Amino acid sequence: MRKNFLPVAGGSALISDDPDLIGHIIDVSAHHMVASLLDDYEQKLAHRGDENITHSGAHLLVKSRGGQLLVRVVRSWLENGATRVELMPLGDIGTDGRFSRGVSQFPPLNAEVRVVGLNQLAGMFDAFRRFGLHLGRHSQYPELKVFFDPSPLFGRHLAILGQSGAGKSWAVASILQRTVQSMPRAHVVLLDIHGEYGWRDAEGNLHSAFPAKMARHVDARDLEIPYWLLTYAELIDLLIDRSDPNASLQMAFLREVLYTLRKKANRDLGIDSLSVDSPVYFSIKEMYLQFKKANEQQMDFGKTRGPLFGAFDEFLVRFQAMFNDSRYSFLFKPRKRIESTQLESLLRDFIGLGDPKRPISVIDLSFVPHDVRPTITAQIARLAFEFNYWNPRRHEFPILLVCEEAHQYIPREADLQHAATRKEVERIAKEGRKYGVGLCVVSQRPLELSETVLAQCSNFICLRITNPDDQAYVRRLMPEGEQDLTETLASLRRGEALALGEAIPLPTRMQLYRPDPTPSSHDAPVNEAWLDGPEDLDVGDIVQRWWRQMR
Repeated sequence: MRKNFLPVAGGSALISDDPDLIGHIIDVSAHHMVASLLDDYEQKLAHRGDENITHSGAHLLVKSRGGQLLVRVVRSWLENGATRVELMPLGDIGTDGRFSRGVSQFPPLNAEVRVVGLNQLAGMFDAFRRFGLHLGRHSQYPELKVFFDPSPLFGRHLAILGQSGAGKSWAVASILQRTVQSMPRAHVVLLDIHGEYGWRDAEGNLHSAFPAKMARHVDARDLEIPYWLLTYAELIDLLIDRSDPNASLQMAFLREVLYTLRKKANRDLGIDSLSVDSPVYFSIKEMYLQFKKANEQQMDFGKTRGPLFGAFDEFLVRFQAMFNDSRYSFLFKPRKRIESTQLESLLRDFIGLGDPKRPISVIDLSFVPHDVRPTITAQIARLAFEFNYWNPRRHEFPILLVCEEAHQYIPREADLQHAATRKEVERIAKEGRKYGVGLCVVSQRPLELSETVLAQCSNFICLRITNPDDQAYVRRLMPEGEQDLTETLASLRRGEALALGEAIPLPTRMQLYRPDPTPSSHDAPVNEAWLDGPEDLDVGDIVQRWWRQMR
């Protein structure tokens, strides 16, 4: 006998509708359930258009006297002529029609299994619809827009994970485009490692992955994050070889000289609490001369050597090599950031409050040398955190820092080269929420990314991942009740993602919107290029670009 369920006052369509009965529960365990479907379930579904409810990722409803449970199909098979489906519980449907994660009571054997239709799933997103942020469409029901709550999505950190070619850059562009369209006063800083979000053609015209009024593109070299913004620890990472036997002497002397020079150059500011890490100007040439003088000090007409004679040889050689390398001129030889008072203009350019004001600041790091890139990214992360840490209106001005190819400079292994970057980004991951600084990490190798950073992410948008080690690692990051969802990662299409976390009502397999415009992340068209490509190239021009570090 078919049962009719009465609508609950104030409830959503999820409990007022009466889905078709398609099976019964025949096995219940701590994490999974098995259902046997009725012989005529396909005919029952035909008039609904729900012909493929047995595929992995489909949603169903389990109903018993204890309440209603939303479940997800893990796998299906035939056994003794009957269709069996393994179900993973996602959460309860309360008496008010709302979905809540976790299972308060597992259903008994023979509980009814019913179809969740489009209207029922749409009701799940009703509470989030008011924010207006929809990033794609449901894979099972393309008519259904998938809505997110932007506050936990960006405020409690987001990880976008997927192998090369899965569509990460398109996902980032699409998400940010949709975000700014729905919230035009957003404040986003995007670290562009490969120049995919802003690039110039042969005529020098700028092309962007964002509309002109949405983003401002800044070459990291033109932004001029000068040496005097580096903290004591960052200067150590950059200038001192820790394997040098005299490294401890160099560190101690650097601390003393750095504090003295910062204080000397900023007496007119009237700051009584200057420290060795204060973001104020000092002369790097004078710092070099102090090291050189101590390294060459002799007394008694050369008969007696000073206490630090020869201790700074390696430091001076390393410093000279970097200082004279034109690739580092933007760091060591700033043209406009030569006074402490110019920190304000730097912060305005960095945060999108310069001229013109834009919600997205794309900082192009593709021209920055690889060995100095960790230092610059550490500075950018520190600027984002410190800006809002000292901002009395921080909760009215939340900032999102998007780290593309994050595994390159926020590695899991604690190597010395990336220590400063790891420290600054992990500080945002652990403390940023309190100060309105959100983090979005994008990576094709989650296994190589800082475990601390990923562990602090409350939301994940996972594109296709086929590497077994990365799949296993992502699985461990998920809440226990959602770990089996990662089994679908290898079967996702390009641009399709598994979204889960606090910002979405329930774990959802979705197709992200295509960005417009798109980033420059296309694969080389090998077939066309090797059929009709150029017979010759201007190799001299390539050499000139290499020499001048111009792409």
